[in-house]
Amino acid sequence: MKPTETKSVAVLPGDGIGPEVVSAALDVVDQLRLPLDFRFGEIGWECWRQEGDPVPQRTWKLLEETDTCLLGAITSKPLRETEAELTPSLRGTGLKYVSPVVQLRQRLGLYANIRPVTDLTEGRFDFTVIRENTEGLYAGIDVHGLDGALWDAVRHHPNAQASGPEATSVTLRLQTRFGIDRLLRFGFAYAEAHGHHRLTLVDKPMVLRHSSNHLRERLELIAREHPDIETEILNVDAVALWMVRRPERFGVLVAENMFGDILSDLGAGVMGGLGLAPSGNIGDRGSYFEPVHGSAPGMAGQDKANPMAMLLTIAQMLDHLGLAVPGEELRTAVRKVARARTTVTYDLGGTAGTREVARAVARAVARELPGGAAPQTAAPAAQATPDAADDASAVPMDVVDRLAGLDTASISDALDSLGITGVLTGITARVPGTRAAGRAYTVGYRPVDPGGEQRFRNAADYLDDVPAGSFVVIDNGGSTTCTNWGSLLTAVAQRRGIRGTALHGSARDIAEIRAAGYPLFSTGTTMVSGKNRVELASTGQEITIGDVTVRPGDVVVADDNGVLVVPAAHAAEVADRAERVERTEAAIAEAATGGMRLDEARRTYGYARPWEGPTPASGHA
Repeated sequence: MKPTETKSVAVLPGDGIGPEVVSAALDVVDQLRLPLDFRFGEIGWECWRQEGDPVPQRTWKLLEETDTCLLGAITSKPLRETEAELTPSLRGTGLKYVSPVVQLRQRLGLYANIRPVTDLTEGRFDFTVIRENTEGLYAGIDVHGLDGALWDAVRHHPNAQASGPEATSVTLRLQTRFGIDRLLRFGFAYAEAHGHHRLTLVDKPMVLRHSSNHLRERLELIAREHPDIETEILNVDAVALWMVRRPERFGVLVAENMFGDILSDLGAGVMGGLGLAPSGNIGDRGSYFEPVHGSAPGMAGQDKANPMAMLLTIAQMLDHLGLAVPGEELRTAVRKVARARTTVTYDLGGTAGTREVARAVARAVARELPGGAAPQTAAPAAQATPDAADDASAVPMDVVDRLAGLDTASISDALDSLGITGVLTGITARVPGTRAAGRAYTVGYRPVDPGGEQRFRNAADYLDDVPAGSFVVIDNGGSTTCTNWGSLLTAVAQRRGIRGTALHGSARDIAEIRAAGYPLFSTGTTMVSGKNRVELASTGQEITIGDVTVRPGDVVVADDNGVLVVPAAHAAEVADRAERVERTEAAIAEAATGGMRLDEARRTYGYARPWEGPTPASGHA
């Protein structure tokens, strides 16, 4: 099928909030003017209640006639409710409820569940969990009350002996060469198509020794066909830890059914919640796409649901249909609205409704289109702050995002290699565990004459003009006699999509700021107000803190180690060098773990000049 041909999409809004997020999202897609033929059908709980089948035959016919499927949300209930909520004429007829999702995956042969996990607001990570859909622990081999071969297999376990066959259950983890191979080949193809250089196979090799060894053998065999993709096998619990602590290390994660199910939901939490998480289910002859969130029947009709997951799901669907350019335009628009934080739903800390968020994304889509402009329904100027990314002379956002994903120690090494001093000495993290990067928006304060008029100076009103994506750098001479940042400014900064604050001075309300999870870095803390003690001296001008001059548009990177300033003119080169530093150190660590002496590993991989990158190839793990 050529990319210019019209694609047909079966749209199944489903239950609960499904119809409203589908409707709002398709209004946005209309802006893209794509060759898509949307054909609507029915699926879900009402079909079960009225017809005794949650996927009626007319829906299967629609799926056969269309190129793919967009699914809203599905309601499922426990066994007793499924019978009780049938229309009276169908009760007691022996009908069995089978989840529509399970039916779709099995009947259409959708063996790969694809869950992208992307940091929409900070750009620190972008990886994908690919879950096997058809076998593993969810293969359906789940038996209570054993006899024959199953009882013979477990009868020697002391708990089974104590319980007896009638009170023992067994669930088998089915893993076949056929299922493993097609999943791994899909994973490698996905990694290559999306520019990922690492494929991580997730399992429990130290416990499930035989089945995990089978996985390893198949991985090693198939990896030979993809020499440019680094591979590794990691324990599922270790992966869960690193998904939270350092998600940027991953590219493509491939896992069996249950492990993939758990990790993909964890991925939704890592990226900010179910309201942002898309997914696709793909097989050799069919596909469907759905947001990860459920049907949330208690929220239906209240205009509260976040439509971003559905919009990102549609972007994923467009990629699959060969419409990658409009798919990326849609993703970019969602990313801008999420970063700005001025029009987001309750789950992201906002007050906007479903339709309002969709309209904000539609405006962003219009600006992304060639010759596009925001429609007349655009928000008032006070809310429509231009993105810093729109400044053609600024550091590109992809470079900022690369720096955001790097350790500050690596960036510091890269700066040192260029003879650049970038550390803002004495400014430390006030919210442990946070990290951020953004373009510098500089602010200077000066003290008020203590003998002058005593009044509030409203010195922080500059915040209304700070572009989304900025990192505010404030110079108050390192003073600890009054504050220049607190909880009110934090709330405003988060709503405006500001990435963090570095303060050469003092802050207050630290407990509230920590609860908000806002990246704040300061010289000190105090409770003394600065409202009548300082006034605004400048914004958007060079400021000097210690030995470092901070210019508007420089890139500020901060974490628990402190705050670094990367001059805009050197940002791309620093990112390149810092990435090579991390590769060098990773190669040394891997070699040392494998038994090489540390001094030998350092010589081998060029630790004296780590920014030049490791000399030998690291190969497959």
